[in-house]
Amino acid sequence: MSSGDEVVRIKRIDARLSPFDWNFSGERREDIDQHWAEISADKPAMFNGRVLLQHRGEIVGDAFVGRYFETNYADFIAWQRFGYPPPAVRNGFALAALRTRDGAFLLGEMASHTFNAGKIYFAGGTPDRDDLLADGTVDLPGSAARELFEETGLTAEEAIAEDDWVVALDPVRAAFMRAFRIDLDAEEARRLVLSRLAAQAEPELADIHIVRTRADLMPDRMPRFMLSYFNWLFGEENQR
Repeated sequence: MSSGDEVVRIKRIDARLSPFDWNFSGERREDIDQHWAEISADKPAMFNGRVLLQHRGEIVGDAFVGRYFETNYADFIAWQRFGYPPPAVRNGFALAALRTRDGAFLLGEMASHTFNAGKIYFAGGTPDRDDLLADGTVDLPGSAARELFEETGLTAEEAIAEDDWVVALDPVRAAFMRAFRIDLDAEEARRLVLSRLAAQAEPELADIHIVRTRADLMPDRMPRFMLSYFNWLFGEENQR
């Protein structure tokens, strides 16, 4: 796995389930259970389901080849909070880079009842069993679309997936961003999504933010992978 930050345009992802013995889960069981009890006490909506993490990953030609294993959400969250102890694994997840007709991006602000409350990034999330196909493929394209539609209330007719993928890599994350287009200007699209959120019983998003230039970035509230992506993207577009 890469030891530094990297942003790369790719054409496809080969992601599959593959056996892996993550000794962190067993060796830190008591600490993990205690940590989960503490963080979930005031967030009853949090669910300790099964998620998929990446234990191998590399760029081969124009593709990213990754291998995944199953673990508990509590173990995954503890691994992050405990400082990403070895052996090296990654959170390899897909996001929907939603872009409007006038070239702006729409990002969601996570609601107060979520683990990442207040953070601002594209719709997306760590893959889980719902993203597993019968042949063991981890369906990251499907994951990006599902998360976008669930979080924003948009439909497949309103937000159209493109072929374009960009992956932002660091030692503990592989953030796969797929382009989606909506045929509305940024302010119109924001109003539409906010109206859909208002109709949801318990929306994951508290607000929608518009990013047009680097001046719109919020380094204190955006994850590292989002900042890496936008710095790469704006640099690439400025060279055209």
